[in-house]
Amino acid sequence: MTVGERIKARRLLRGWSVRYAASRAGISHATWSRIERGQQAADNRFVLADIAAALECSSAELVGVSVPAADREAVAAQVAVHGIRQALVDIDLRERADRPAPPVAELSRTLELVDALRRACDYAGAGRVLPDLLRAAHAAAAGPERPAALRILCEAAFHASGVVRNLGHPAEAWLGAERSREAAEAADDPVLLGFAAYARACAASACGSYQRCLTLASAAIDDLRPHLSGRGALETLGILHLVCADAGRGLKRLDDSRGWSTEAAALAGRTGESDEMGLFFGPTNVNIWRVAIEVDGGEPGRALDIAGGTNPAVIDAACRQVFYYADAARALARIKGKEREAVRYLLTAERIAPQHLHASRHVQETTRVLLERSGGTQLRGLCERMGVA
Repeated sequence: MTVGERIKARRLLRGWSVRYAASRAGISHATWSRIERGQQAADNRFVLADIAAALECSSAELVGVSVPAADREAVAAQVAVHGIRQALVDIDLRERADRPAPPVAELSRTLELVDALRRACDYAGAGRVLPDLLRAAHAAAAGPERPAALRILCEAAFHASGVVRNLGHPAEAWLGAERSREAAEAADDPVLLGFAAYARACAASACGSYQRCLTLASAAIDDLRPHLSGRGALETLGILHLVCADAGRGLKRLDDSRGWSTEAAALAGRTGESDEMGLFFGPTNVNIWRVAIEVDGGEPGRALDIAGGTNPAVIDAACRQVFYYADAARALARIKGKEREAVRYLLTAERIAPQHLHASRHVQETTRVLLERSGGTQLRGLCERMGVA
């Protein structure tokens, strides 16, 4: 089923008219109707969250998980979610592990591998390594190298949360973020606590819970301010401001959202382009976030202005570049006459990170609508690879 078909099915189950359902969501009945009929892409995160709230379900239930069978690595990544979920359930710090603990130096090397795979958006590769790393770090946290093991466990759970979130599993992302928080609390590290709060806020956002996302991120900002001399503190503070800006836009608090973006930009001016803690915080990433916020906030022209002044290659990581090209493509797709350029951006995103793009239902929706409006050999090929009819 398409996203529009899922929305229609849930509305009909409740016996609601389009006008009534749209009034509950705070959107026009014409917009709701176009989305149901597939005439308007259901690729706006904020609108989907409003529709999900009206239908009393989660955004994830409307979007679903759809991966083209032709992309074997994307399929393998989805298969790996089960192993990650099991490992996250198992690694309760209140319970002792049932396996010997490997040396922390070995765990550090494995964590570096997972981080490299995450940066490359190789979710299948990361999914193969993460379950054992999580369990091994959990075991090491009970040993003599506990402080270092707890940091590794916090970061590994953070990466697990991000991987499953990008694969369309927000509930598992929340579990991973909670495990990251538990490790940060055990380590009694204020910067790690802010780092884990970022994961929790992102998981809440992926569930469409923008108020919860904002509450978590803003509280983490207040908690982190007295500890800005710590390693990675400024970068963590900055990324939390970006999460607040995104959540604020989802809550239709435009002025507040742009205020948080401005604060994030000021912090980025202090840090420069930083790779601390794998957050990629800096002026470029601030703009990448702003592109996504503006396109889903209903201002694709503003998103393109920001994108035009941004060079994503400054960040040498597929996991950030793919968002730039995918979100700029979504903005271009909403402007008449920009279809070919949108397709070009989508093809670039696919070359950079095919697993990520093929797993994104928002991008699949954009591609489906582009196919109906423009066609073309390249777009049809992309639709075939993405499993879009």
